[in-house]
Amino acid sequence: MSKNLKTLIAVGGTGGHVIPGLSLASHLAEKNFKIKITTDKRGYNYIKGFENYDISILPSFPIKNKNIFLIIFSYILVFYSIIRALFFLIFNRPKIIFGMGGYASFPICIAAKVLRIKFVIYENNLIIGKANKFLLPFTNKILVSYKDVEGISKLYQNKVIEIGNIIKKEIIDYSINDLKKDTKKLNILILGGSQAAKIFAEKLPVILKKCNDNGVSLKIYQQCLPSQNEKLKLFYDQANIDCEIFYFSNSLINYFSKANLAITRSGSSMLAELTNANIPFISIPLPSSADNHQFKNASFYKKKISSLLVEEIDIDTKLYDLIKDIHENPSIISSIVENQRLFSDKNVYNNINQVLKDIVNEKN
Repeated sequence: MSKNLKTLIAVGGTGGHVIPGLSLASHLAEKNFKIKITTDKRGYNYIKGFENYDISILPSFPIKNKNIFLIIFSYILVFYSIIRALFFLIFNRPKIIFGMGGYASFPICIAAKVLRIKFVIYENNLIIGKANKFLLPFTNKILVSYKDVEGISKLYQNKVIEIGNIIKKEIIDYSINDLKKDTKKLNILILGGSQAAKIFAEKLPVILKKCNDNGVSLKIYQQCLPSQNEKLKLFYDQANIDCEIFYFSNSLINYFSKANLAITRSGSSMLAELTNANIPFISIPLPSSADNHQFKNASFYKKKISSLLVEEIDIDTKLYDLIKDIHENPSIISSIVENQRLFSDKNVYNNINQVLKDIVNEKN
């Protein structure tokens, strides 16, 4: 497989699409591939700190289905996005394209099909996303994190390749060794980004105060929105709970080294990172996630890794008892860690290398 291969990575507008895209870009850049990244304005908010990549913002629009007028208008906007993507690809002409999911990757992939540029799509959830599902007939290969993914017709099973989770290499190589095993004090890392920050900031501090008041020793590391910082810090200070508040961080591994338990939304990338880093977690799926995919992700990890799951509707009634139980029964955490140690995505980049080699060398 030749170096300097022109490769385009098209990512959607959420962290669940952007983070694997950036991890893939980092891997290919190490191999001297010529990398371009496309996304929309939402995705750029996650990527803009990575100036070392050639990043282009292209317009993208979801299909609205509320009424006939919105449906027609949204199709017109999607068509416009595809035309823009066509001109972009004609000018740049990559050898291969990775579509990382989300509607921001859709126009590029359709344009690639029109121009006969090879492209593959990547799905890291347990149910295939709408954009990827539409692209199934056209893509060269479908890269999936898990063989259990739902929604792929038997017609396209011959395109499916299970590669594992595309996550940061530093996470795959990370080892906690004997750190953080003393659960006499729970060092809880609370994650979720913008989609979880509001409700987590409203509900979790109250529950954690109740834990602290009832003998559960805590240290909290909580991800929040900048506007929530002062209020959260004041609450924890008044509750006499040691805390560190932070916003979206590209260096989550620094917090991984401090925590022995995480409370998180159930995006596939985050659950994979926590599992590879051997950090037990309580999943709280986002109820409004498309096709309820976060609940499917959380259920999968609960079954495979013995992680813990609390639905958002049950936060007030179940989370306190669960944390209290974890504190009183350290075997809960040790059992999860033992299961996590059996799980690794260490081969994901070797698998990607092989996929690239096969696709580049195959005849049209």
